[in-house]
Amino acid sequence: MAGCRGSVCCCCRWCCCCGERETRTPEELTILGETQEEEDEILPRKDYESLDYDRCINDPYLEVLETMDNKKGRRYEAVKWMVVFAIGVCTGLVGLFVDFSVRLFTQLKFGVVQTCILSTAPLFQALGFLRLTLTVNVPVAAGSGIPEIKCYLNGVKVPGIVRLRTLLCKVFGVLFSVAGGLFVGKEGPMIHSGAVVGAGLPQFQSISLRKIQLNFPYFRSDRDKRDFVSAGAAAGVAAAFGAPIGGTLFSLEEGSSFWNQGLTWKVLFCSMSAAFTLNFFRSGIQFGSWGSFQLPGLLNFGEFKCSDSDKKCHLWTAMDLGFFVVMGVIGGLLGATFNCLNKRLAKYRMRNVHPKPKLVRVLESLLVSLVTTVVVFVASMVLGECRQLSSASQTGNGSFQLQTFFCPNDTYNDMATLFFNSQESAILQLFHQDGTFSPITLALFFTLYFLLACWTFGTSVPSGLFVPSLLCGAAFGRLVANILKSYIGLGHIYSGTFALIGAAAFLGGVVRMTISLTVILIESTNEITYGLPIMITLMVAKWTGDFFNKGIYDIHVGLRGVPLLEWETEVEMDKLRASDIMEPNLTYVYPHTRIQSLVSILRTTVHHAFPVVTENRGNEKEFMKGNQLISNNIKFKKSSILTRAGEQRKRGQSMKSYPSSELRNVCDEHVASEEPTEKEDLLQQMLERRYTPYPNLYPDQSPSEDWTMEERFRPLTFHGLVLRSQLVTLLVRGVCYSESQSSASQPRLSYAEMAEDYPRYPDIHDLDLTLLNPRMIVDVTPYMNPSPFTVSPNTHVSQVFNLFRTMGLRHLPVVNAVGEIVGIITRHNLTYEFLLARLRQHYQTL
Repeated sequence: MAGCRGSVCCCCRWCCCCGERETRTPEELTILGETQEEEDEILPRKDYESLDYDRCINDPYLEVLETMDNKKGRRYEAVKWMVVFAIGVCTGLVGLFVDFSVRLFTQLKFGVVQTCILSTAPLFQALGFLRLTLTVNVPVAAGSGIPEIKCYLNGVKVPGIVRLRTLLCKVFGVLFSVAGGLFVGKEGPMIHSGAVVGAGLPQFQSISLRKIQLNFPYFRSDRDKRDFVSAGAAAGVAAAFGAPIGGTLFSLEEGSSFWNQGLTWKVLFCSMSAAFTLNFFRSGIQFGSWGSFQLPGLLNFGEFKCSDSDKKCHLWTAMDLGFFVVMGVIGGLLGATFNCLNKRLAKYRMRNVHPKPKLVRVLESLLVSLVTTVVVFVASMVLGECRQLSSASQTGNGSFQLQTFFCPNDTYNDMATLFFNSQESAILQLFHQDGTFSPITLALFFTLYFLLACWTFGTSVPSGLFVPSLLCGAAFGRLVANILKSYIGLGHIYSGTFALIGAAAFLGGVVRMTISLTVILIESTNEITYGLPIMITLMVAKWTGDFFNKGIYDIHVGLRGVPLLEWETEVEMDKLRASDIMEPNLTYVYPHTRIQSLVSILRTTVHHAFPVVTENRGNEKEFMKGNQLISNNIKFKKSSILTRAGEQRKRGQSMKSYPSSELRNVCDEHVASEEPTEKEDLLQQMLERRYTPYPNLYPDQSPSEDWTMEERFRPLTFHGLVLRSQLVTLLVRGVCYSESQSSASQPRLSYAEMAEDYPRYPDIHDLDLTLLNPRMIVDVTPYMNPSPFTVSPNTHVSQVFNLFRTMGLRHLPVVNAVGEIVGIITRHNLTYEFLLARLRQHYQTL
């Protein structure tokens, strides 16, 4: 079979020679995390929901606007600023707790190692078991959390990603992961933790702990929540690296798809609050000098300066830029290799580990912990060199953390110094200890750390990748500096600079960040002169890595099948139009719809928005006579149609605003518009199409089960969009009226009542609707969005994409020239994989 390997069928679970086969569609394979072939990309899944960033300007919202004034607006803005400050402070306190606990457990662990080496393994495994018990029951807490937060800020609702339970598991899990000796960092989970704080704190309630619930009337929308998540993620970066500006740029570059000037100020303020909160408490606790602000972040690179005795030393020169470019190329290649290996491991886990019982994931993580422990001990004992303590080592940065590890007095083990210190201390050793590591030790350490970090990232433990990548790259850069000094004779080289550039090159090759990472590293070093070499290195590393594959976070987003939207589409995609990518098979509701029809639609579909439409038919008067429901729909249609003559007639009622010349034209047009109604009706009947009326739907009948092609794709006049959550809320609260009554008798819900169940609206399948009369009618017009963004069928894909992404849309109706809806576009229709498939079909039809 074409496209198959060996005797294995592409879409079957078993071999073709076997009698038993389990055939699965490509969508089922995608949902299960599988692909048809080993090298195939996983297609974006359709079961991910999107967030509603666009405001729904309906009647309840307009009622709120009517009560708003400048005083209330300023109070609302003041509350938002206070909440942003609270998010920053809480994120800083979370970072303080993690840092203090990691230091405590790390000191305990290394103390045990120094006193009794044989007892270390049980301690390692005990910490490993603790972190696993936290993440197995909350899988979303595993990993760094950056891919999930990136998806959330892009507009995708990832289940459970910003819950309090996730925060607790993430914080305690990363605590034991780092202290337990795994090659992971706490900076990535700090970003996730800050995002969870940003999502939960303004709500003043918790879904995990339902007793935590206060009646806070503000910020009950996805728009506000996503802005606070952006601020929280930036605060996490600021707390981790002491880089508030870098955190703001990180949230802009890697996360938030929808940005505005006001949000920039709030995110920066939140980042500053987090950084200075952490700095204040760490400086006071560690140095006893409260208010001195000596420790800006969890990761501090120290001060880069040449020794006073070395007159030839320079931090960097113009000639060094050539070496930095080469290091950027090598860093990009190493990063691409890291990402390729990790992607293969992730696919293997998705096929062979995740579908199996949770115990398998526990055993895999314990195996990683055990192998890491063995490698660390064996490498330090067998591969480490005992080197003499020099005067520079005794007076340099971090000399008190040199590890002897079975070496004689006045000597230290260079391999153990890198392995048996915290990762932050090891980075400081590589940045500032001159001449303390041999090239062989650096090469072996880089290789072992590279492989173990690649294996560890993706296991079922909370794990960050920033610090492991920095440490791995710092070893690479230090190795380059040693070679240039010892074998080429470049005596002016400052080894710390090359270690920093190596760290930037490898980290840039793995994560493919440029702007934010440049600023983060500059803020962490407190050395603005490093701006140019860091920027050049990161750009070269990104360009080199992008030639082979995507960044590590984008790879894991793709493996999850999340429909992530890039910044822009490919130029070739502009050959497509909105009509080529839209979904023409629609499920819709009428302005006035019976409860039985709404329940049937909600229970038989998974759509999250429905067009509100009316039909075009010529014999409207006959239908109006016999059916109150159809009569109400036709009346709504006529009242919502705006004509130029009608609008001019409305404006003509105030003649004082018109000059005399324009007044004459208005009067002439007004007289000309008064034509016999019989002629108007005849013209209207000629223009309108005649189709059968909309069939009644019952709860046990699918809306499209017995429809013909003409009924399914009948022309429908578009009036607005109504969300599933809004329809469910109307049904739960009994918002309806009987056929013998006027629609004005229907109860009205306020904006607060509509948003009361946010963010977890009831499921239609869990509701008991027996008390509702199925023949009752629901008027959805006050609650629908009457003016959503729409596009023409001839709109090019680039325009559709820019409108959808920049406006933060969830659904984009396609409306033709006469106001009829012909399709709808969602996030899935704008993913690269979907557009590529449509482009191939376009070429086949040429």
